[in-house]
Amino acid sequence: MDDWTQTLGAGPLLGIAAGAIALILVLVIRFRVHAFLTLVVVSLLTAVATGIPTGSLVDVLLDGFGGTLASVALLIGLGAMLGKLVEHSGGARVLADALVGVFGEKRAVLALGLASLALGFPIFFDAGLIVMLPIIFAVARRLGGDNVLLYGIPAAAAFSVMHVFVPPHPGPVAATELYGANLGIVLLVGLLLAVPTWYVAGYLWGLFVGRRIVLPVPALFGDVDDDQPTDPPRVATVVGVLLLPLVLIFLNTGLDALGTAGVVDPEAGWVQALTVLGSSGVALLISVLVASVVLGTRRGVDKTALEKVLDSSLGPVCSVILITGAGGMFGGVLRASGIGDALSSALESVGLPVIVAAYLIALLLRVAQGSATVALVTAAGLAAPAVAAGDFTTLQVACIVLATAAGSVFASHVNDSGFWLVGRLMGMDVKTTLKTWTVQQALQSVVAFAVVLVVYGVASTV
Repeated sequence: MDDWTQTLGAGPLLGIAAGAIALILVLVIRFRVHAFLTLVVVSLLTAVATGIPTGSLVDVLLDGFGGTLASVALLIGLGAMLGKLVEHSGGARVLADALVGVFGEKRAVLALGLASLALGFPIFFDAGLIVMLPIIFAVARRLGGDNVLLYGIPAAAAFSVMHVFVPPHPGPVAATELYGANLGIVLLVGLLLAVPTWYVAGYLWGLFVGRRIVLPVPALFGDVDDDQPTDPPRVATVVGVLLLPLVLIFLNTGLDALGTAGVVDPEAGWVQALTVLGSSGVALLISVLVASVVLGTRRGVDKTALEKVLDSSLGPVCSVILITGAGGMFGGVLRASGIGDALSSALESVGLPVIVAAYLIALLLRVAQGSATVALVTAAGLAAPAVAAGDFTTLQVACIVLATAAGSVFASHVNDSGFWLVGRLMGMDVKTTLKTWTVQQALQSVVAFAVVLVVYGVASTV
Protein backbone atom coordinates (compact mmCIF):
# COMPACT_ATOMS: atom_id res chain seq x y z
CA MET A 1 0.00 0.00 0.00
CA ASP A 2 2.93 2.36 0.62
CA ASP A 3 3.72 2.83 -3.07
CA TRP A 4 0.07 2.87 -4.21
CA THR A 5 -1.52 6.15 -5.27
CA GLN A 6 -5.27 6.66 -5.65
CA THR A 7 -6.05 7.77 -9.22
CA LEU A 8 -9.80 8.31 -8.84
CA GLY A 9 -11.02 11.85 -8.24
CA ALA A 10 -13.08 13.12 -5.31
CA GLY A 11 -16.38 12.76 -7.19
CA PRO A 12 -16.08 9.04 -8.06
CA LEU A 13 -14.70 8.21 -4.61
CA LEU A 14 -17.53 9.95 -2.81
CA GLY A 15 -20.01 8.30 -5.15
CA ILE A 16 -18.58 4.88 -4.27
CA ALA A 17 -18.80 5.68 -0.56
CA ALA A 18 -22.43 6.81 -0.88
CA GLY A 19 -23.30 3.69 -2.89
CA ALA A 20 -21.64 1.42 -0.32
CA ILE A 21 -23.56 3.02 2.55
CA ALA A 22 -26.83 2.73 0.60
CA LEU A 23 -26.10 -0.95 -0.13
CA ILE A 24 -25.52 -1.67 3.59
CA LEU A 25 -28.83 -0.06 4.50
CA VAL A 26 -30.75 -1.92 1.79
CA LEU A 27 -29.23 -5.31 2.66
CA VAL A 28 -29.74 -4.95 6.41
CA ILE A 29 -33.11 -3.18 6.49
CA ARG A 30 -34.85 -4.45 3.36
CA PHE A 31 -33.41 -7.95 2.89
CA ARG A 32 -32.59 -8.66 6.56
CA VAL A 33 -29.06 -9.87 5.81
CA HIS A 34 -27.07 -10.19 9.04
CA ALA A 35 -25.15 -6.98 9.76
CA PHE A 36 -21.82 -8.79 10.23
CA LEU A 37 -22.02 -10.51 6.84
CA THR A 38 -23.27 -7.34 5.17
CA LEU A 39 -20.41 -5.21 6.47
CA VAL A 40 -17.75 -7.75 5.47
CA VAL A 41 -19.16 -8.16 1.94
CA VAL A 42 -19.64 -4.42 1.35
CA SER A 43 -16.17 -3.67 2.74
CA LEU A 44 -14.67 -6.09 0.22
CA LEU A 45 -16.72 -4.67 -2.68
CA THR A 46 -15.80 -1.10 -1.70
CA ALA A 47 -12.10 -1.95 -1.55
CA VAL A 48 -12.29 -3.45 -5.05
CA ALA A 49 -14.34 -0.53 -6.45
CA THR A 50 -11.92 2.09 -5.13
CA GLY A 51 -8.95 0.34 -6.74
CA ILE A 52 -7.09 -0.85 -3.65
CA PRO A 53 -4.40 -3.24 -4.96
CA THR A 54 -5.45 -6.88 -4.93
CA GLY A 55 -2.38 -7.90 -2.97
CA SER A 56 -3.30 -5.47 -0.18
CA LEU A 57 -7.05 -6.13 -0.03
CA VAL A 58 -6.99 -8.68 2.77
CA ASP A 59 -4.49 -6.67 4.81
CA VAL A 60 -6.64 -3.54 4.58
CA LEU A 61 -9.76 -5.47 5.63
CA LEU A 62 -8.01 -7.18 8.54
CA ASP A 63 -6.28 -3.98 9.69
CA GLY A 64 -9.63 -2.22 9.95
CA PHE A 65 -11.26 -5.18 11.67
CA GLY A 66 -8.38 -5.94 14.02
CA GLY A 67 -7.62 -2.31 14.81
CA THR A 68 -11.18 -1.80 16.02
CA LEU A 69 -11.31 -5.05 17.99
CA ALA A 70 -7.97 -4.28 19.64
CA SER A 71 -9.57 -1.34 21.42
CA VAL A 72 -13.15 -2.58 21.72
CA ALA A 73 -13.24 -6.37 22.18
CA LEU A 74 -11.30 -6.39 25.46
CA LEU A 75 -13.42 -3.58 26.87
CA ILE A 76 -16.70 -5.21 25.88
CA GLY A 77 -15.68 -8.65 27.18
CA LEU A 78 -14.37 -7.41 30.53
CA GLY A 79 -17.18 -4.87 30.84
CA ALA A 80 -19.75 -7.62 30.26
CA MET A 81 -18.11 -9.72 32.99
CA LEU A 82 -18.15 -6.82 35.43
CA GLY A 83 -21.76 -6.02 34.55
CA LYS A 84 -22.80 -9.66 34.98
CA LEU A 85 -21.18 -9.83 38.43
CA VAL A 86 -22.94 -6.63 39.52
CA GLU A 87 -26.26 -7.85 38.09
CA HIS A 88 -26.00 -11.43 39.41
CA SER A 89 -25.09 -10.33 42.94
CA GLY A 90 -28.13 -8.05 43.12
CA GLY A 91 -25.90 -4.99 43.16
CA ALA A 92 -27.47 -3.39 40.09
CA ARG A 93 -30.93 -3.54 41.63
CA VAL A 94 -29.65 -2.18 44.95
CA LEU A 95 -27.97 0.77 43.23
CA ALA A 96 -31.02 1.37 41.05
CA ASP A 97 -33.25 1.44 44.14
CA ALA A 98 -30.86 3.89 45.81
CA LEU A 99 -30.83 6.22 42.80
CA VAL A 100 -34.60 6.20 42.54
CA GLY A 101 -34.89 6.70 46.29
CA VAL A 102 -32.65 9.78 46.25
CA PHE A 103 -33.85 11.45 43.04
CA GLY A 104 -37.37 10.05 42.74
CA GLU A 105 -38.90 8.16 39.84
CA LYS A 106 -39.63 11.31 37.82
CA ARG A 107 -35.98 12.40 37.87
CA ALA A 108 -34.37 8.97 37.39
CA VAL A 109 -33.46 9.66 33.74
CA LEU A 110 -31.87 12.99 34.71
CA ALA A 111 -29.97 11.33 37.55
CA LEU A 112 -28.52 8.66 35.25
CA GLY A 113 -27.50 11.31 32.73
CA LEU A 114 -25.81 13.53 35.32
CA ALA A 115 -23.99 10.52 36.79
CA SER A 116 -22.79 9.61 33.28
CA LEU A 117 -21.58 13.18 32.70
CA ALA A 118 -19.52 13.01 35.88
CA LEU A 119 -18.15 9.55 35.09
CA GLY A 120 -17.49 10.58 31.49
CA PHE A 121 -14.87 13.12 32.54
CA PRO A 122 -12.09 10.57 33.13
CA ILE A 123 -13.36 7.53 31.23
CA PHE A 124 -13.66 6.95 27.48
CA PHE A 125 -17.05 6.67 25.80
CA ASP A 126 -17.18 2.91 25.18
CA ALA A 127 -15.72 1.86 28.54
CA GLY A 128 -17.96 4.27 30.47
CA LEU A 129 -21.11 3.15 28.69
CA ILE A 130 -20.35 -0.52 29.30
CA VAL A 131 -19.73 0.08 33.02
CA MET A 132 -23.01 2.03 33.35
CA LEU A 133 -25.20 -0.37 31.37
CA PRO A 134 -26.15 -2.71 34.23
CA ILE A 135 -27.30 0.31 36.26
CA ILE A 136 -29.21 1.75 33.29
CA PHE A 137 -30.91 -1.60 32.68
CA ALA A 138 -31.70 -2.10 36.37
CA VAL A 139 -33.29 1.36 36.71
CA ALA A 140 -35.41 0.73 33.60
CA ARG A 141 -36.65 -2.54 35.07
CA ARG A 142 -37.05 -1.11 38.56
CA LEU A 143 -39.45 1.54 37.33
CA GLY A 144 -41.54 -1.00 35.45
CA GLY A 145 -41.29 0.67 32.07
CA ASP A 146 -38.77 -1.81 30.65
CA ASN A 147 -37.85 0.92 28.13
CA VAL A 148 -34.14 0.90 27.42
CA LEU A 149 -34.01 3.99 25.17
CA LEU A 150 -35.64 6.32 27.70
CA TYR A 151 -32.80 5.67 30.13
CA GLY A 152 -30.02 4.59 27.79
CA ILE A 153 -29.91 7.39 25.19
CA PRO A 154 -29.38 10.26 27.70
CA ALA A 155 -26.63 8.29 29.47
CA ALA A 156 -24.88 7.31 26.22
CA ALA A 157 -25.12 10.91 25.00
CA ALA A 158 -23.52 12.12 28.24
CA PHE A 159 -20.48 9.90 27.69
CA SER A 160 -20.30 11.00 24.06
CA VAL A 161 -20.42 14.72 24.92
CA MET A 162 -17.63 14.43 27.47
CA HIS A 163 -15.51 12.25 25.18
CA VAL A 164 -15.78 14.64 22.22
CA PHE A 165 -15.43 18.04 23.88
CA VAL A 166 -13.58 17.78 27.18
CA PRO A 167 -9.85 17.15 27.74
CA PRO A 168 -8.15 14.89 28.79
CA HIS A 169 -9.96 12.81 26.15
CA PRO A 170 -7.69 12.24 23.13
CA GLY A 171 -9.72 14.04 20.43
CA PRO A 172 -9.83 17.51 21.99
CA VAL A 173 -6.26 17.12 23.29
CA ALA A 174 -4.97 16.28 19.78
CA ALA A 175 -6.85 19.20 18.23
CA THR A 176 -5.56 21.51 20.97
CA GLU A 177 -2.01 20.55 20.09
CA LEU A 178 -2.53 20.97 16.34
CA TYR A 179 -4.08 24.41 16.73
CA GLY A 180 -1.61 25.50 19.42
CA ALA A 181 -4.51 26.30 21.77
CA ASN A 182 -4.42 26.68 25.55
CA LEU A 183 -5.47 23.35 27.07
CA GLY A 184 -6.91 24.98 30.21
CA ILE A 185 -9.12 27.32 28.18
CA VAL A 186 -10.26 24.45 25.96
CA LEU A 187 -11.15 22.49 29.12
CA LEU A 188 -13.18 25.36 30.61
CA VAL A 189 -15.04 26.14 27.39
CA GLY A 190 -15.53 22.42 26.76
CA LEU A 191 -17.21 22.00 30.16
CA LEU A 192 -19.33 25.10 29.51
CA LEU A 193 -20.32 23.60 26.17
CA ALA A 194 -20.94 20.04 27.39
CA VAL A 195 -23.81 20.70 29.82
CA PRO A 196 -26.29 22.57 27.55
CA THR A 197 -25.36 20.33 24.62
CA TRP A 198 -26.12 17.21 26.63
CA TYR A 199 -29.34 18.67 28.07
CA VAL A 200 -30.78 19.46 24.63
CA ALA A 201 -29.28 16.72 22.45
CA GLY A 202 -29.07 14.00 25.09
CA TYR A 203 -31.62 14.42 27.86
CA LEU A 204 -34.49 16.09 25.97
CA TRP A 205 -33.89 13.97 22.87
CA GLY A 206 -33.77 10.82 25.00
CA LEU A 207 -37.12 11.70 26.59
CA PHE A 208 -38.58 12.35 23.13
CA VAL A 209 -37.49 9.09 21.49
CA GLY A 210 -37.95 7.03 24.66
CA ARG A 211 -41.64 7.87 24.75
CA ARG A 212 -42.14 7.11 21.07
CA ILE A 213 -39.96 4.01 20.61
CA VAL A 214 -40.42 1.50 23.41
CA LEU A 215 -37.85 -1.30 23.40
CA PRO A 216 -37.42 -3.96 26.09
CA VAL A 217 -34.26 -4.03 28.15
CA PRO A 218 -31.81 -6.49 26.51
CA ALA A 219 -30.79 -9.60 28.44
CA LEU A 220 -27.14 -8.61 28.19
CA PHE A 221 -26.32 -9.28 31.85
CA GLY A 222 -29.03 -11.81 32.58
CA ASP A 223 -32.68 -12.29 31.85
CA VAL A 224 -34.64 -10.43 34.45
CA ASP A 225 -34.77 -10.14 38.17
CA ASP A 226 -36.45 -13.41 39.19
CA ASP A 227 -33.18 -14.94 40.28
CA GLN A 228 -31.93 -12.09 42.48
CA PRO A 229 -30.26 -13.05 45.79
CA THR A 230 -32.02 -12.32 49.08
CA ASP A 231 -28.84 -10.78 50.60
CA PRO A 232 -27.55 -8.31 47.95
CA PRO A 233 -24.38 -6.27 48.60
CA ARG A 234 -24.51 -2.83 50.17
CA VAL A 235 -24.77 0.25 48.00
CA ALA A 236 -21.30 1.41 49.10
CA THR A 237 -19.78 -1.90 47.97
CA VAL A 238 -21.37 -1.68 44.52
CA VAL A 239 -20.36 1.96 44.11
CA GLY A 240 -16.80 1.10 45.13
CA VAL A 241 -16.60 -1.72 42.56
CA LEU A 242 -17.93 0.53 39.78
CA LEU A 243 -15.71 3.46 40.75
CA LEU A 244 -12.53 1.37 40.80
CA PRO A 245 -12.03 1.31 37.00
CA LEU A 246 -12.97 4.98 36.79
CA VAL A 247 -10.42 5.95 39.43
CA LEU A 248 -7.71 3.91 37.72
CA ILE A 249 -8.51 5.36 34.31
CA PHE A 250 -8.62 8.87 35.75
CA LEU A 251 -5.17 8.18 37.19
CA ASN A 252 -3.99 7.36 33.67
CA THR A 253 -5.49 10.43 32.02
CA GLY A 254 -4.44 12.68 34.89
CA LEU A 255 -0.82 11.56 34.70
CA ASP A 256 -0.91 11.99 30.92
CA ALA A 257 -2.14 15.56 31.32
CA LEU A 258 0.48 16.28 34.00
CA GLY A 259 3.18 14.82 31.76
CA THR A 260 2.10 17.04 28.85
CA ALA A 261 2.16 20.06 31.17
CA GLY A 262 5.67 19.16 32.39
CA VAL A 263 4.59 18.61 36.00
CA VAL A 264 5.75 14.97 36.05
CA ASP A 265 8.30 13.09 33.98
CA PRO A 266 6.37 10.73 31.66
CA GLU A 267 9.50 8.53 31.39
CA ALA A 268 9.71 7.94 35.14
CA GLY A 269 9.17 4.30 36.12
CA TRP A 270 6.41 4.98 38.65
CA VAL A 271 4.51 7.14 36.14
CA GLN A 272 4.69 4.45 33.46
CA ALA A 273 3.59 1.76 35.95
CA LEU A 274 0.56 3.75 37.10
CA THR A 275 -0.25 4.63 33.48
CA VAL A 276 -0.37 0.93 32.60
CA LEU A 277 -2.64 0.21 35.58
CA GLY A 278 -4.92 3.01 34.42
CA SER A 279 -5.22 1.91 30.80
CA SER A 280 -8.85 0.99 30.07
CA GLY A 281 -8.26 -2.72 29.51
CA VAL A 282 -6.04 -3.24 32.57
CA ALA A 283 -8.33 -1.11 34.76
CA LEU A 284 -11.34 -3.22 33.79
CA LEU A 285 -9.36 -6.45 34.26
CA ILE A 286 -8.40 -5.39 37.81
CA SER A 287 -12.01 -4.42 38.49
CA VAL A 288 -13.33 -7.79 37.29
CA LEU A 289 -10.85 -9.63 39.54
CA VAL A 290 -11.80 -7.47 42.53
CA ALA A 291 -15.52 -7.87 41.79
CA SER A 292 -15.08 -11.65 41.51
CA VAL A 293 -13.84 -11.66 45.10
CA VAL A 294 -16.02 -8.92 46.63
CA LEU A 295 -19.27 -9.86 44.86
CA GLY A 296 -18.46 -13.54 44.38
CA THR A 297 -16.26 -15.74 46.55
CA ARG A 298 -16.47 -13.54 49.68
CA ARG A 299 -20.25 -13.74 49.48
CA GLY A 300 -20.16 -17.53 49.40
CA VAL A 301 -20.39 -18.10 45.66
CA ASP A 302 -18.84 -21.44 44.71
CA LYS A 303 -15.83 -21.12 42.38
CA THR A 304 -17.45 -23.34 39.76
CA ALA A 305 -20.64 -21.30 39.91
CA LEU A 306 -18.62 -18.08 39.64
CA GLU A 307 -16.85 -19.41 36.55
CA LYS A 308 -20.22 -20.19 34.98
CA VAL A 309 -21.51 -16.69 35.77
CA LEU A 310 -18.51 -15.10 34.08
CA ASP A 311 -18.71 -17.45 31.11
CA SER A 312 -22.41 -16.72 30.62
CA SER A 313 -21.63 -13.01 30.24
CA LEU A 314 -19.63 -13.51 27.03
CA GLY A 315 -22.21 -15.23 24.83
CA PRO A 316 -24.61 -12.26 24.50
CA VAL A 317 -21.81 -9.82 23.58
CA CYS A 318 -20.11 -11.92 20.87
CA SER A 319 -22.44 -10.52 18.21
CA VAL A 320 -21.78 -6.98 19.46
CA ILE A 321 -18.01 -7.50 19.22
CA LEU A 322 -18.05 -9.00 15.72
CA ILE A 323 -20.43 -6.41 14.26
CA THR A 324 -18.46 -3.57 15.83
CA GLY A 325 -15.25 -4.97 14.35
CA ALA A 326 -16.89 -5.28 10.93
CA GLY A 327 -18.01 -1.65 11.19
CA GLY A 328 -14.39 -0.75 11.85
CA MET A 329 -13.41 -2.79 8.80
CA PHE A 330 -15.75 -0.76 6.58
CA GLY A 331 -14.47 2.54 7.99
CA GLY A 332 -10.88 1.35 7.52
CA VAL A 333 -11.51 0.60 3.84
CA LEU A 334 -12.96 4.07 3.32
CA ARG A 335 -9.90 5.65 4.91
CA ALA A 336 -7.38 3.47 3.07
CA SER A 337 -9.05 4.20 -0.27
CA GLY A 338 -8.30 7.92 0.10
CA ILE A 339 -11.90 9.10 0.32
CA GLY A 340 -11.16 11.34 3.28
CA ASP A 341 -8.10 12.86 1.61
CA ALA A 342 -10.05 13.54 -1.58
CA LEU A 343 -12.80 15.27 0.36
CA SER A 344 -10.28 17.35 2.31
CA SER A 345 -8.55 18.52 -0.86
CA ALA A 346 -11.85 19.49 -2.46
CA LEU A 347 -12.83 21.60 0.56
CA GLU A 348 -9.46 23.19 1.24
CA SER A 349 -10.00 26.13 -1.07
CA VAL A 350 -13.56 26.99 0.04
CA GLY A 351 -13.70 30.62 1.16
CA LEU A 352 -15.42 30.43 4.56
CA PRO A 353 -14.58 31.81 8.03
CA VAL A 354 -12.04 29.51 9.64
CA ILE A 355 -14.36 28.35 12.42
CA VAL A 356 -17.13 27.47 9.94
CA ALA A 357 -14.74 25.81 7.48
CA ALA A 358 -13.17 23.69 10.25
CA TYR A 359 -16.62 22.55 11.41
CA LEU A 360 -17.82 21.67 7.90
CA ILE A 361 -14.63 19.84 6.92
CA ALA A 362 -14.76 17.74 10.09
CA LEU A 363 -18.49 17.11 9.55
CA LEU A 364 -18.09 15.91 5.98
CA LEU A 365 -15.07 13.78 6.82
CA ARG A 366 -17.01 12.17 9.65
CA VAL A 367 -19.97 11.33 7.40
CA ALA A 368 -17.67 10.08 4.61
CA GLN A 369 -15.38 7.76 6.55
CA GLY A 370 -16.87 7.24 10.02
CA SER A 371 -14.01 7.86 12.43
CA ALA A 372 -14.52 10.93 14.60
CA THR A 373 -10.83 10.96 15.53
CA VAL A 374 -9.69 10.91 11.90
CA ALA A 375 -12.21 13.64 11.02
CA LEU A 376 -11.08 15.82 13.93
CA VAL A 377 -7.34 15.41 13.39
CA THR A 378 -7.57 15.83 9.59
CA ALA A 379 -9.76 18.93 9.81
CA ALA A 380 -7.53 20.44 12.50
CA GLY A 381 -4.44 19.77 10.36
CA LEU A 382 -6.04 21.52 7.40
CA ALA A 383 -7.27 24.54 9.36
CA ALA A 384 -4.25 24.95 11.66
CA PRO A 385 -2.15 27.01 9.19
CA ALA A 386 -5.03 29.47 8.72
CA VAL A 387 -5.40 29.78 12.49
CA ALA A 388 -1.67 30.32 12.93
CA ALA A 389 -1.69 33.01 10.24
CA GLY A 390 -4.77 34.76 11.62
CA ASP A 391 -5.07 37.24 14.46
CA PHE A 392 -7.08 35.11 16.88
CA THR A 393 -7.30 35.46 20.66
CA THR A 394 -6.69 32.53 22.99
CA LEU A 395 -10.42 32.12 23.57
CA GLN A 396 -11.18 32.23 19.84
CA VAL A 397 -8.63 29.49 19.13
CA ALA A 398 -10.22 27.35 21.87
CA CYS A 399 -13.60 27.88 20.18
CA ILE A 400 -12.15 26.76 16.82
CA VAL A 401 -10.85 23.58 18.51
CA LEU A 402 -14.32 22.81 19.87
CA ALA A 403 -16.07 23.72 16.61
CA THR A 404 -13.87 21.16 14.85
CA ALA A 405 -14.73 18.61 17.55
CA ALA A 406 -18.43 19.38 17.04
CA GLY A 407 -18.15 18.62 13.33
CA SER A 408 -16.33 15.35 14.01
CA VAL A 409 -19.28 13.84 15.91
CA PHE A 410 -22.01 14.55 13.34
CA ALA A 411 -24.45 11.76 12.38
CA SER A 412 -22.77 8.51 13.39
CA HIS A 413 -23.99 5.88 10.94
CA VAL A 414 -23.08 2.52 9.40
CA ASN A 415 -19.41 3.33 8.70
CA ASP A 416 -18.78 4.12 12.38
CA SER A 417 -18.03 1.27 14.79
CA GLY A 418 -19.66 3.29 17.59
CA PHE A 419 -22.98 3.15 15.71
CA TRP A 420 -22.96 -0.64 15.89
CA LEU A 421 -21.72 -0.66 19.48
CA VAL A 422 -24.55 1.53 20.80
CA GLY A 423 -27.20 -0.09 18.65
CA ARG A 424 -26.33 -3.66 19.57
CA LEU A 425 -25.74 -3.00 23.28
CA MET A 426 -29.21 -1.47 23.53
CA GLY A 427 -30.88 -4.12 21.41
CA MET A 428 -31.75 -1.85 18.47
CA ASP A 429 -31.97 -2.86 14.82
CA VAL A 430 -30.28 -0.67 12.18
CA LYS A 431 -33.39 1.33 11.32
CA THR A 432 -34.05 2.19 14.97
CA THR A 433 -30.39 3.06 15.57
CA LEU A 434 -30.50 5.47 12.61
CA LYS A 435 -33.68 7.10 13.96
CA THR A 436 -32.30 7.47 17.48
CA TRP A 437 -28.51 7.45 17.77
CA THR A 438 -27.63 8.90 14.35
CA VAL A 439 -30.07 11.78 14.89
CA GLN A 440 -28.78 12.27 18.44
CA GLN A 441 -25.22 12.63 17.20
CA ALA A 442 -26.33 15.10 14.52
CA LEU A 443 -28.21 17.15 17.13
CA GLN A 444 -25.20 17.03 19.44
CA SER A 445 -23.01 18.38 16.65
CA VAL A 446 -25.36 21.20 15.65
CA VAL A 447 -26.21 22.29 19.20
CA ALA A 448 -22.55 22.28 20.23
CA PHE A 449 -21.55 24.30 17.17
CA ALA A 450 -24.29 26.85 17.91
CA VAL A 451 -23.05 27.25 21.49
CA VAL A 452 -19.45 27.57 20.28
CA LEU A 453 -20.46 30.28 17.81
CA VAL A 454 -22.09 32.25 20.62
CA VAL A 455 -18.93 32.04 22.73
CA TYR A 456 -16.81 32.89 19.68
CA GLY A 457 -19.00 35.91 18.96
CA VAL A 458 -18.64 37.13 22.53
CA ALA A 459 -14.87 36.59 22.37
CA SER A 460 -14.72 38.64 19.15
CA THR A 461 -16.38 41.63 20.79
CA VAL A 462 -14.21 41.66 23.90
